[in-house]
Amino acid sequence: MNRKNTEDNLIIGNKIFKSRLMVGTGKYKSIKEAIESIEASKTSIVTVAIRRTHYTKKIGKSNLIDGLNWKKLFLLPNTAGCETAEEAIRIAVLGKEINKKIGQTENNFIKLEVISDSKYLLPDPIGTLKAAEYLVNQNFNVLPYIYPDPILAKQLEDIGCSTIMPLGSPIGSGQGLQNLYNIQTIIENAKVPIIIDAGIRTSSEANQAMEIGASAVLLNTAIAKSKRPQIMANSMRLAVISGRKCYLAGTMNKKIQAHASSPNDGLLKLI
Repeated sequence: MNRKNTEDNLIIGNKIFKSRLMVGTGKYKSIKEAIESIEASKTSIVTVAIRRTHYTKKIGKSNLIDGLNWKKLFLLPNTAGCETAEEAIRIAVLGKEINKKIGQTENNFIKLEVISDSKYLLPDPIGTLKAAEYLVNQNFNVLPYIYPDPILAKQLEDIGCSTIMPLGSPIGSGQGLQNLYNIQTIIENAKVPIIIDAGIRTSSEANQAMEIGASAVLLNTAIAKSKRPQIMANSMRLAVISGRKCYLAGTMNKKIQAHASSPNDGLLKLI
């Protein structure tokens, strides 16, 4: 990580993004609430499940894609709902077409999800690797969602994925960062951005992810299912900024014993 980058923008592939908080679009009570929350987050990247939406361009903003300002936001289509590599590949191609329809003709990003497990929603490592290799060869910028497996993460990086997105804990569970050792191992060994995706519930957990060196955080349920989503979105925004600054600053070393803040030399002698 470059600690000397004063601009400190998130770089994925050949794209530069100002925000390190990425947000999803599902589970909101209304389209209005979703739009207001996304605006409050000040995110640069919004991810949309292509299998669960459609592009209409109708007056009245009947769909969230219609209601967002894509001149200011970058669409990250995702393949949520795909159970096989073949399904994910087809949806990725469809996502690219939707990018073109909203005017992002050069956008070839895809968040790759291959999930055959309907109970625990854990990503399929073999299907993910298979789909990722094909899509990379088709000039997609692939952002694969994985269980925090350091070996799989390195394999995906080696075949050309633009980032790796290990889960903090299962989708929508709100359990936080459950496999911290593996996540830290992935971060330490990666040469591409590592984005923590899924499981984050509180701003302190988003902050923790950034403090250990994650490049960004992607979350949805934590905002959408909070009592006041717009406020939670702003809270997550600030947590990500704070955690990143802490990481860049470098933390003090832990010590077993207490150490006085003031020096012992030059103490006044009491008579």
